[in-house]
Amino acid sequence: MADVSPFGESSLGSPVPPREDPRLTRHPDVVPYKGPAGGWGALKSVGRHVRHSKAPWKAVRSLLRTNQGQGFDCPGCAWGDPLHGSSFEFCENGAKAVAWEVTDKRVTPAFFERHSVAELLGWDDFMLEDQGRLTEPMRYDHEQGRYVAIAWRHAIEVIAEHLAGLDDPDQALFYTSGRASNEAAYLYQLFVRLYGTNNFPDCSNMCHEASGVGMMASLGVSKGTVLLDDFEQAEAIFVFGQNPGTNHPRMLGDLRRAAPRVGGRASSASTRCASAASSASPTPRTIARC
Repeated sequence: MADVSPFGESSLGSPVPPREDPRLTRHPDVVPYKGPAGGWGALKSVGRHVRHSKAPWKAVRSLLRTNQGQGFDCPGCAWGDPLHGSSFEFCENGAKAVAWEVTDKRVTPAFFERHSVAELLGWDDFMLEDQGRLTEPMRYDHEQGRYVAIAWRHAIEVIAEHLAGLDDPDQALFYTSGRASNEAAYLYQLFVRLYGTNNFPDCSNMCHEASGVGMMASLGVSKGTVLLDDFEQAEAIFVFGQNPGTNHPRMLGDLRRAAPRVGGRASSASTRCASAASSASPTPRTIARC
């Protein structure tokens, strides 16, 4: 058998075909959709993802707490929460994110005994996440080319050993995912600041570094300065470089309420050749750019 490299290809350059468990995995079904971003189509999709989580009742209970005062912030996007919202302050994307978090599907150490890292590199992101949540800390074993389970105490000791071995806390970089909840991120940043640094280059750098530099140069501030209340006062709304219907669908509600007031002074400009908001956005005018 040809040797397999850590990059998911054999020594002859042929890709390693993924092996999957058909009982746990489903492939994304990508088909043309011309309906609105919300409505019955979105509700049907939410039900499908909730059912696929293998924990439908837990998912429903969690969704009813999403973006609520005594609940938690949705991990789907960063759209703000209204002061007085409804009982259903989530969108299709948010329901997917919550279903992924509360799933009953589990990735045990036995999974990594069956699948090497070289093989997993040949899987797409959807397929990887569809396996479920990790049950134990895992550490990469270079000799085996696999992740192996380690005890929680051992995992903490390894982290502490590396952090204690640095000459300065600023030599450490602490990265986290935008999918982490605000509550978990709060505890994480407390730990790092107590350690002695605020070196937090997270996923926002990838998403917003370019826009932050551009806004600082042109407006003098690198962060967004608008509030949800501004949508109720705005006389013109311009959306550039993103499609509210897919990026943060809850924005569509505010755009829908603003559309009658601003009339034709609401525009969406997309860098994609296809219109970004022709089927999803309630704004009366769409500008497409290729």
